[in-house]
Amino acid sequence: MELSNLRPAEGSKHSDNFRRGRGHGSGNGKTAGKGHKGQKARSGAPRVGFEGGQMPLYRRIPKRGFKCRNSKEIVAINLGALEVFDNGTTVDVNTLMEKGIVKNPRDGVKILGNGELTKKLDVKVNAFSASAKEKIESLGGTTEVM
Repeated sequence: MELSNLRPAEGSKHSDNFRRGRGHGSGNGKTAGKGHKGQKARSGAPRVGFEGGQMPLYRRIPKRGFKCRNSKEIVAINLGALEVFDNGTTVDVNTLMEKGIVKNPRDGVKILGNGELTKKLDVKVNAFSASAKEKIESLGGTTEVM
């Protein structure tokens, strides 16, 4: 038996696709699957995770850290990594992925000025540092922000 062959036992899963409270003939009349009396049988039952006024679990557990929802994950590449390309090549995110320099571009790619470049390249990525832009253009290449 493999994980791909696992399935629930016959009859253990029920479709949630039926109308409740439509009489005895429907098989789900009278109490409409809510049982007899009690808080969960009535309308206005408490929300999921409510513990009857006791401090709920999600508030008892300590919280750690902060994740800014506006931040972007930029992949930084040094100028020396572009040395693998031939002279006059157009370098963009797709060509960087083909060469294996970038595995996952995430929110963008930025070229940093660390390292030496000896070839004329046309580079089209999301961002450049000032020194990288200067080095690429001093060799006759072009930089384009996408």
